[in-house]
Amino acid sequence: MKKIEEIQELAKWCLNCKMKPCSKTGCPINTEIPEFIEKIKAEEYEEAYKILMANNIFSHVCSLVCPQEEQCEGSCIRGIKQTPTKIGELEKFINEWADENKIEYKINQKERNGKKVAIVGSGPAGIECAIELLKNGYAVTIFEKDKIPGGILRYGIPDFRLEKEIVEDIIHRIETMGAVIKTEMEWGKDFTIQSLKEEFDAVFLAIGATKSMVYSLADEELKGVYESDVFLKAYNENQFLTELGNVVVIGGGNVAMDASRVAIRMGAKKVKILYRRDKEHMPARTIELEEAIQDGVEFVPLTRVISANHEKGKITSVNCIQTEIVEGKAVDVVGTEFAVEADTVVFAIGLKPEKKLLEQEGVKLNDWGMIEIDEKGRTNLENVFAGGDATESKSTVCRALAAGKRAASGIMGK
Repeated sequence: MKKIEEIQELAKWCLNCKMKPCSKTGCPINTEIPEFIEKIKAEEYEEAYKILMANNIFSHVCSLVCPQEEQCEGSCIRGIKQTPTKIGELEKFINEWADENKIEYKINQKERNGKKVAIVGSGPAGIECAIELLKNGYAVTIFEKDKIPGGILRYGIPDFRLEKEIVEDIIHRIETMGAVIKTEMEWGKDFTIQSLKEEFDAVFLAIGATKSMVYSLADEELKGVYESDVFLKAYNENQFLTELGNVVVIGGGNVAMDASRVAIRMGAKKVKILYRRDKEHMPARTIELEEAIQDGVEFVPLTRVISANHEKGKITSVNCIQTEIVEGKAVDVVGTEFAVEADTVVFAIGLKPEKKLLEQEGVKLNDWGMIEIDEKGRTNLENVFAGGDATESKSTVCRALAAGKRAASGIMGK
């Protein structure tokens, strides 16, 4: 945790401007950013903590994993001609200070109103929706397919970026508020939307994007090829994969960065990220790439993986071609084919919702294969709402929280 003197200097950088773009346009959930920073300036740290928690009990999570440079800090007025206020660092400090000083925040709840809501998925969108409903007197039951709730926070983000104790604290909070969490309950196997509608007044689908996007590397199925979600989950469950050897991670987003760093920690000999675009056109945060490189990962831009070479069903190398950026698109450079030694390949090129199951349930999808919703999170099915990664391709934790809030508002008819 930074020293008080350093924090005070960072806080003083905030102009407390009237427009508050950091809060109004930068933050998906409109956190009162200048207000909590003013409390820091006044050395009223507990009051700063209360401001953050009143809007977002995921505040500590957001301070650690949100792309502040694109959201709140990216909208900071001072960032136009100078460096923006370090909002993420200030938020992180307040949460660490509250934890160190054992400050507790009590969430007020209205009396039960007799209405029940089912939430499918216990990631940030599902939990945030549950919190808003529980505050307003609704009974909430969360259905989670895995053994432990938390969704992407538990199984997708590695512990070196987000300590699991922080997630466990949030889960404990909603259980204390009265949420019932049923684990190892899989949609399509243990229940359907229709069966939930028969028991509950509304349903919120916070299922995330669980199907990895991949492409074929060979005419046969090969050993040593993993989807990013499976790879990360193995690490997060302490079920380390062995004999990884030389690892190639295909992709250029934050998930690719996480997968590469996880591979290092699971004992890989060498790890390379092969990405078809350059650094300037990659979706990953700069800090995530820098930390991956610090861990020993080699970043190879402008490289597209075409296929894999193999012996006895096991990958030995991948065939690649160099690319160049032409009008924002990655285009192959003729005659630049080369091979990269590889024993393991991890696909980290994106995730999509489970299309087949959604279509079976009659949920309408948009042209990108995402669940189609309106401004209140409503789907085409009556009293069925959705939000988070299943509804938008470039979601963040904070955007998922905003989706949970919107859906809760829609369910409550606000």
